[in-house]
Amino acid sequence: MSTTSLHYGNIVTTRLPYAEAVERAKSLLKDEGFGVLCEIDVTKTLKEKIGADFRPYVILGACNPQFAHQVLTQEEHIGLLLPCNVVVQQGASGTVVSAIDASAMLSVVGKPELDPIAREVNIRLARVLERIAAA
Repeated sequence: MSTTSLHYGNIVTTRLPYAEAVERAKSLLKDEGFGVLCEIDVTKTLKEKIGADFRPYVILGACNPQFAHQVLTQEEHIGLLLPCNVVVQQGASGTVVSAIDASAMLSVVGKPELDPIAREVNIRLARVLERIAAA
């Protein structure tokens, strides 16, 4: 698997068609203890709101209840940074799936005690990306 890293997330490409990749991402997130709280169809929204055509692109707002509870009890305003987003989009050479880097996201809070939670979230999101890239 080839992962591209940004300072705020990680990206893989899968051979799965877009619609299958969306469903597979949801399933893999569930396997890792995440629920999808929201699904934003960016393509549809841009078309409806401003008449713009845009490539297939969906944002999955994923949440692991145990981790969310832990960070919410340690930082009352952390909800501003939740949920963990996973994006599935049609790229030029296939379907691209990306996931937020929880360590980068939570680093803005400045509480080192959140680091172990962020690391565990990243481990689980990395497994999702690995498995969808291998599909």
